[in-house]
Amino acid sequence: MRVILAGGGTGGHVIPALAIAQELRSRYHAQVLFVGTQRGIETRLVPAAGFALHLIQVGALNRVDLATRLKTLLDLPRAFMESAKLVREFRPDVMIGVGGYASGPAMLTAAMMSVPTIAFEPNVVPGFANRMVAPMVSAAAVHFEATCHYFRNCHVTGVPVRQEFFHVPARSKDVRPTLLVFGGSQGAHAINQAVLDALPKLMEAVPGIHVIHQTGETDYIPAQAVYLRTMISAEVSPFIDDMPGAFARADLLVCRSGASTVAEITAAGKPAIFVPLPTAADDHQTRNAATLADGGAARLLPQSELSSDRLVREIAELLRDRPRLVTMAEAARRFAHPDAAARIAALAARAAGVQSQHAVA
Repeated sequence: MRVILAGGGTGGHVIPALAIAQELRSRYHAQVLFVGTQRGIETRLVPAAGFALHLIQVGALNRVDLATRLKTLLDLPRAFMESAKLVREFRPDVMIGVGGYASGPAMLTAAMMSVPTIAFEPNVVPGFANRMVAPMVSAAAVHFEATCHYFRNCHVTGVPVRQEFFHVPARSKDVRPTLLVFGGSQGAHAINQAVLDALPKLMEAVPGIHVIHQTGETDYIPAQAVYLRTMISAEVSPFIDDMPGAFARADLLVCRSGASTVAEITAAGKPAIFVPLPTAADDHQTRNAATLADGGAARLLPQSELSSDRLVREIAELLRDRPRLVTMAEAARRFAHPDAAARIAALAARAAGVQSQHAVA
C-alpha cells in the first residue's frame, strides 16, 4: 500500500500524522510519503522519524493579512501542479490530510484525480484546509462526535498520542497537592505571568502545594527568579522531556487546549483548567476546552478572564476537593481513544481497498 500524508505546520498536525504513518508501516508494510511546506515543523520531525518528505510552496489563506493572502493565491496554481505531478509519480492508493498549509492543495488534487482521501481532524471545529476539502473526502477520522457535522462518512477515532499517557497511574490521596503548568513547547506568556503573580496567594490557599512549571525558553529565567523569591516548592524548566512522567506526579493541570494537549490529557485521565489560546484559528481551542468542560472533565478559563485572583480560586477549589478531581479524571478518560492510530490506519486501508488479512499483527 502506498500512502501520502499531506499537511503539517505545527506539532499538533505532525505528531499524530507520524503515529499514523508508523502504524501504516508496521501493520500494512505501507510506503509512506509526507507532503509539507518549508516553514513547518515537519521539515525536522518527519526525516528524523525515517519518512520521506516532499515540500511544496503554499501559505495561509485564513486569518492572515491581505498581502499574505495574495501571495498564497499566486502560489496556489503551482502547488496544485506540484501536487498533481506527485500523485502521478508516487501513485498513492490513499491520501490522508492532517490539516495545515500543504493539506488543502494536495487533498483537492488527489480527490480530483480519483485517489481515495481521508481527512484527519483532531479539533471540534475543523481547520480551514479540512473545511475546504470536506465535501470531497472519502471518509473522515475525528476526535469529537460533534465534528462529524462537517463530514460525510465520519468516524470517531480519537487522536494518536504516545502510549505512555494511557499508563499514567491514578494519584494517591496522601501525596502533597501538585500543580502542573505548561503552555506547549514554546510556553504561554499569559499563563506564565498569571501563575507567577498568583504564587503568594496560592501558597496561602493551598499550604504545601508543589508546582511543576514548563515556561518555554523566553520566560524561563524571569520565572525561575520569581519562584526563588517566593520560596514555593517548585520545579521550573524551559521544557519537560518526560511529559507523561510530569502528568503522573500532578493532581491538576493548567494549560492551553490544543488538540494534542487535549488528547494527552484525556489519555492520562487528568483534571485540567484550560486557558485557550484566544488567537487560535477559528477559536478552536475554546471549542475543544468547552467540550471537555461540558463533559465534567475540565474547567474553562478564558484568557480574557485570567487573573491571579481568579486562578487562585479555581486551583484552590479543585485541589481542596479530591473527590471532585477523581470525578473529573474519570470523565476525562471517557474522551480517550487508546487505539486511535490503528483505527485511522485501518480506515485508510479500507479506503485503499487493502483487506484486513494483509495487515501485520
